[in-house]
Amino acid sequence: MARALTIVEEEADAAVPLLARLHPHAGRAAVVGVTGPPGAGKSTLVDRLTAHLRRLGKTVGVIAVDPTSPWTGGAILGDRIRMQGHATDDGVFIRSMASRGHLGGLAAASSQFVSVLDASGKDVVFVETVGVGQGEVEVASAADVTIVVLVPGLGDEVQTMKAGVLEIADVFAVNKADRDGAERLEAELRSMLSLGAEPLEVPIVKTVASRDVGIDALWTAVLQVHTQRTRTGELERRQRERTRRRLEQAVVDRLRRHAAARTSPAEMDAALADVMAREIDPESAAARVLSRRIDHLGIAVRDLDAAVRTYEALGFRVESVHDVPTEKVRAAFLPIGESHLELLEPTDPSSTIARFLEKRSGLHHVCIVVPDIEAELARLKAAGATLVDETPRVGAGGCRVAFVHPKSAEGVLLELKEEA
Repeated sequence: MARALTIVEEEADAAVPLLARLHPHAGRAAVVGVTGPPGAGKSTLVDRLTAHLRRLGKTVGVIAVDPTSPWTGGAILGDRIRMQGHATDDGVFIRSMASRGHLGGLAAASSQFVSVLDASGKDVVFVETVGVGQGEVEVASAADVTIVVLVPGLGDEVQTMKAGVLEIADVFAVNKADRDGAERLEAELRSMLSLGAEPLEVPIVKTVASRDVGIDALWTAVLQVHTQRTRTGELERRQRERTRRRLEQAVVDRLRRHAAARTSPAEMDAALADVMAREIDPESAAARVLSRRIDHLGIAVRDLDAAVRTYEALGFRVESVHDVPTEKVRAAFLPIGESHLELLEPTDPSSTIARFLEKRSGLHHVCIVVPDIEAELARLKAAGATLVDETPRVGAGGCRVAFVHPKSAEGVLLELKEEA
């Protein structure tokens, strides 16, 4: 388990197949978020809740997120120290992790950690955040039920006014309730909950975690919320939204890696120099850096309809089919990522594609999008490439294009297309 979590946290190459293998086994654990201001006693409360659940025969996983040093990137991991009483219990697995500057009170890999613990068969997974302020409320989107822990004496009036924290609470735990001000804090919470257009009914449980007081009542309140959400379908809706966010994040992560792979240090340095010289703004520079891509692969076919049926059977879809009179072809465009396959059928025996098909079928040309076509042609000419077009001409859709002779690209005709 520890090795699996380390692989996930470090985003090692093995993380993707590992999570894929674990995914079918997850989705059974109750995920409980625990958040609140620093010093509220969150770790002690989770420790006592864990002990209570173990007495009930439940297995428990704990993800405790600690704040990260802005200088070293490390974390004290004090949460695990406070829970060391469970270190020898095979029914409990505790993992501390550094937030590494990730906003929202959680670490970036928290949701994946939950999946690993869930797939291992844990009945309950606690996710304890770093001490939250007004905006660090991401835990509400990662949990089935969220406990907000407050304590008297930490500026109660200010605490209850933090609407972000107030609104994510499914259960309030007024911890260290043996201190002066506990009754006042509870009254203020009830007052705040009643102020909205629709008064909120949120359980408020007083606890003294260090003495194991109120822990059973707190867990009963959590169970009641979980049961009610299961009955109304709210729990399934939340889990669906949680899965959607994770899916969207996975897509964004892949796009980020894809963008990084598409850029060279030289391109980035050149773009940086232009931005620093105020010749271009950062957004336009980013568009320029990312503009160089394969626009489409041109494939010559003798029977367009038959070719389309084959590609559709492979899962491709046809985006458009149209005649191109200037080239004497009929073309079908099939999206593939951010590029396309262009299937080309000749409509006249004298067309370039018809002459190509007299010798062979298959890949006819590769179309590459470039930010500045004149600059690219000049660079290619200086490198000794044979150009079909030394100056750009107007191609399909009004874009400026130019061709590089196949003998300069190992037998493949290159089409350069300027970014519109």
